[in-house]
Amino acid sequence: MSKANGKAEKEGLLVRLTRNQIFIPLAALLLLVVINLIAGPSFFKITYSANNAGNMIFSGYPITILDFGSELAILAIGMTLVTAASGGQDISVGAAIAIAGSVMLRVLCGNAGSRPETMQAPIIVAFLVGCVVAMLFGAFNGILVAYFRIQPMVATLILYTAGRSIAAWINNNELPIINEPEFGYFGGIIPGSPIPTPIFIAAACMIVMALVLKFTTLGLYTQSVGINEKSARLNGLNPTFIKFLSFVILGLCVAVAGLIKVSRLSTINYSVIAKDIEMDAILAVALGGNALSGGKFNMAASILGAYVIQFLTQTLYRFKVSSDALPAYKAAVVIILVVASAPTVREKFSSLWKHRAHAKEVG
Repeated sequence: MSKANGKAEKEGLLVRLTRNQIFIPLAALLLLVVINLIAGPSFFKITYSANNAGNMIFSGYPITILDFGSELAILAIGMTLVTAASGGQDISVGAAIAIAGSVMLRVLCGNAGSRPETMQAPIIVAFLVGCVVAMLFGAFNGILVAYFRIQPMVATLILYTAGRSIAAWINNNELPIINEPEFGYFGGIIPGSPIPTPIFIAAACMIVMALVLKFTTLGLYTQSVGINEKSARLNGLNPTFIKFLSFVILGLCVAVAGLIKVSRLSTINYSVIAKDIEMDAILAVALGGNALSGGKFNMAASILGAYVIQFLTQTLYRFKVSSDALPAYKAAVVIILVVASAPTVREKFSSLWKHRAHAKEVG
């Protein structure tokens, strides 16, 4: 009898595990790990050596995944809140990153032209100005969605279409270049640190958001509005403001990602910077098991989904997939993962497992 109970407990644990939101991104991560181990364990090799500047740093595919996945993880934080509150997605974050990055470079260049010998303003000032501008554009999207009740993808299509042109206009269609190495620290390496700075920035953003969700009612209110807006209003909440706030928070995330992006190269290419990153951010949210129609969300699962997307990208690069074909391969794989994460699929799997367990007991 105890053996039967133990078996039932194990089966119940497996069912609960598969129903957990974080199961799919973890399973996808494990699958990618296995594929790369079969292809060759060198993928996971981390070396400690000097870079071109003579600084000792860690390098290797795992470090690259954490480094370049940082921007996507930061965006996934804001995109998760927008999705949960509004039941839609912001497709303008790539263009908004171009605007925020362009503004920061404009502040740093000042009136000294597009290639100043020294920065004309402190980096913190440029970053804060970029934050204000990105949050204003987030507020613009939020007003269209929350107050004018325009579907999020349609509302953000405006900035998606015009954003990169606005970014180019800010710097008079020139490509500003900041030559001072201090500016490159945010997207590269701080001398004396062997770990890329974006990893620390992403970790700081995650900690801040975790504290906000733990010690404020933002998460509860966001989920309440996404699940049932009318009920939330009857319970004294302001759904309009909560939706608006989610877009403003996403704007702040955009500014942080924009700083990392322009810092990596100390310049900007308006048509290429953060190209298609909005799609990866949406996929990260979906891969985390969050319903794209809004409501309950799991922030940790979204962040893990972002790193899984970057892991997938690096895996495809390893197998010599061209950059032009990369989106097609990525879309095919992610569709499978997203379908597998759908509640109906997981419920079907659970019922099949229970039926199999019952058949064994009868047999």
